[in-house]
Amino acid sequence: MRFTDSHCHLADQAFDGDRDEVIERAFAAGAVALVCVGESLEKADASRLIAAAYPGRIAWTAGIHPHDATGFDPARDVAAIRAMLDAGACAIGECGLDAHYDHSPPDLQRRAFAAQLELAHAARKPVVVHTREAADDTAAMIREAASAGVRGVLHCFTGPASLMEAALAAGWYISFSGIVTFSKWAGDALVRQVPDERLLVESDAPYLAPIPKRGKRNEPAFVVHTVARVAAVRGVEPDLVANLASRNAEALFGL
Repeated sequence: MRFTDSHCHLADQAFDGDRDEVIERAFAAGAVALVCVGESLEKADASRLIAAAYPGRIAWTAGIHPHDATGFDPARDVAAIRAMLDAGACAIGECGLDAHYDHSPPDLQRRAFAAQLELAHAARKPVVVHTREAADDTAAMIREAASAGVRGVLHCFTGPASLMEAALAAGWYISFSGIVTFSKWAGDALVRQVPDERLLVESDAPYLAPIPKRGKRNEPAFVVHTVARVAAVRGVEPDLVANLASRNAEALFGL
């Protein structure tokens, strides 16, 4: 199987002891590319250095997570993200909205998200979007951004269907993680409804390890289990899902 992990956090401290080994295990498992997500300026810079050690095989992003929106300074942080795009970041994010946790007030989350969507338009770069319990607001902001030509992906998607429909109508991508293997997962209909040309897969490592690795630190190599589950739900062979998702990641991120 040849797959692309469209969303992993290789700069996370969980990998400080064996980061290179984790990356090599991913390649040995069949990874053709990894997208290392920088959810803060600090993590983005660390992601840049990781990607530099694996040219052509690891891409990186730069953005401000909604949890950190309270400290977001539009002038300072937009300029910093733009500089990282100029240095080679392939996308903006992860950014978005999160109403599950109370780390940042909703109005400040919307401000930070809107600023990053505006930058995506100006820089002609895609966005990696985190959304949790904020479907209506996220859908509205996606529609507005898409009208300006902004493309992106809803990462680690779990629903609802209305948000997926809004994203697909905007020409965006939907990415599924190891959550689709969990016993409590009830979203197979969502997995089946995503068109081939809009499907991505991810690890979100070190989080959300799929069954049969549940309870362990997640790694990009474990994406093979997510691919197998997505393929089973869609009634196709795993290689087909892996190849489709890899081509889609290449198209979205310019890998």
